Amino acid sequence: MNKQLRTPVIAGNWKMNNTPAQTAALIAQLIPLAQGEATVVAAVPFIDLPTALEAAKGTNIAIAAQNVHWAESGAFTGEVSAQMLQALGVPYVVIGHSERRQYFGETDVTVQQRVRAALNAGLKVILCIGEVLSERKLGITAEIVRAQTEIALAGVSADELSNVILAYEPVWAIGTGETATPAQANEVCALLRALLARLYGQDAADRTVIQYGGSMNDANAAELLAQPDVDGGLIGGASLVAEKFAAIIAAANA
Repeated sequence: MNKQLRTPVIAGNWKMNNTPAQTAALIAQLIPLAQGEATVVAAVPFIDLPTALEAAKGTNIAIAAQNVHWAESGAFTGEVSAQMLQALGVPYVVIGHSERRQYFGETDVTVQQRVRAALNAGLKVILCIGEVLSERKLGITAEIVRAQTEIALAGVSADELSNVILAYEPVWAIGTGETATPAQANEVCALLRALLARLYGQDAADRTVIQYGGSMNDANAAELLAQPDVDGGLIGGASLVAEKFAAIIAAANA
């Protein structure tokens, strides 16, 4: 992390977990633990958003949705628009998570459409990109993450980039217990920062938060966050346990 240029962001992706009552209880546990300079975000299921927003009001915890549609309204059963999230007061949205791509058919192009819709509505975007295991074994990680990022950010201005967080999540390390080494994580985050410098200039690149999102937990967070281009984490399972999530937050604040 380079705290002189960027405030670290620790975001918990709850995935399909927790009822509204469980959401209120977990946020109540997190509030006294989520102190310090790092920005803390909880990405909760749609049904939990009103409860989470109320429970986190006036605290150091911001709330995110886990997905958004690109249209303002229409015949899209089961989807939620950026305008709906904005009306609720949701500040952040996660877009392009590998599970959305893998299980629900999201593509680089539809990810770009969702990013555009979210930014148009004034939402802050946590944009997920990353390679699968076969791509890493072929040695094309750089090409994959560059292409995903360039497509997703098509039409995004330098000013708008200030509302985008990149989350590098090697798909082979999500929910598998496998983790990129600190050097591997930093290598890709640095590559992404170099890409942003080419697209938007060095100043914009230096100020963009780039998270690591592949099985970061309380045991490995400090080593990963010590890397110069890793500015935080997008945390899965460990974000559902207050003490583990608090340890990651503490590592970001160290």
